[in-house]
Amino acid sequence: MMNTDKKSIVRGIIISIFICLFAAANTSADEYEGIKGLDTIKAVFDVRAGNVKSAAMQLDLVHKTFKDTSIREITTAPDFVVVIAGPATKLVTTNTKGFSAEEKVQLEQISGTIAAMAADGIKIEICMFAARAFGVDPATVLPGIKQVENGWISLIGYQAKGYALVALY
Repeated sequence: MMNTDKKSIVRGIIISIFICLFAAANTSADEYEGIKGLDTIKAVFDVRAGNVKSAAMQLDLVHKTFKDTSIREITTAPDFVVVIAGPATKLVTTNTKGFSAEEKVQLEQISGTIAAMAADGIKIEICMFAARAFGVDPATVLPGIKQVENGWISLIGYQAKGYALVALY
């Protein structure tokens, strides 16, 4: 009986390795015509989604894109910037007043994603003009987020420096 359990474990490990190798093979940079020939990746993400669930998914996808093997085949250090503006500014604060219990869980996810992105080297900025317009107290902005007066100036500057603009509304 013990021998059968060991065989099952070994079989499971081998199958897992093949699945991982297959998945890695399918996420090659060759899959994406748009990034062929590049030697650097620079992107600025304009995040404005005010819906908690949408924003949580979008920020998670930004982070996953940063870590994607297709991107890492081109450069081990992609240059990503996230600029948070509009209604999204309400979602990156410690103030969760007015949100449902389900939304508060997603806000925690956003907070964790922001912390992980900052730790991985993704620059994150918040437009304080928009934050004030949506009633966000600057003292409640999550750690790891740089406060800038006008997010549009950041977006203009990064694009002028060759960053690809990705709009998340």
